[in-house]
Amino acid sequence: MLRQIKTVAVNSRETLLSDALGVVALMVILVGGLYLPGLV
Repeated sequence: MLRQIKTVAVNSRETLLSDALGVVALMVILVGGLYLPGLV
C-alpha cells in the first residue's frame, strides 16, 4: 500500500505541486475573507 502511494506521488509530482499551490491560494482567500469584515 505504501509503495503504491509512493509510486503515485512520484508519477504525479507536477499535479501535486499545482494542487498544493491551489490549496494555499484558497486558504489565503479564506483567511482574507474572514479578516476583511473586521477591518471595515
